[in-house]
Amino acid sequence: MLRSTFLVVLLFMLVASCGNLAADRSVVEGTGPDELLKLRSGPGLGYGVILGLPDGTSLNRHDCVTEVGQLWCQVSLTTAPQIKGYVSADYLATR
Repeated sequence: MLRSTFLVVLLFMLVASCGNLAADRSVVEGTGPDELLKLRSGPGLGYGVILGLPDGTSLNRHDCVTEVGQLWCQVSLTTAPQIKGYVSADYLATR
């Protein structure tokens, strides 16, 4: 009984830790009080804007890529993970 309980706890810890491998929690920071960070459909200024994100918006940060010397990260909204896009890493703070 003790061994099976230990295995269940170990499995739970493993599954819980794997969630962090796919995404890190970040927050939009540094856009200013009257500005929004543009969530874009791709990693660069040439991609369309999906929506604007104010400072304090909680995001799940996924993979990042460098385009024309700028680091762009794929993100999803923490409160609506189905909404995904790219933002400049300059405006992300890890939390």
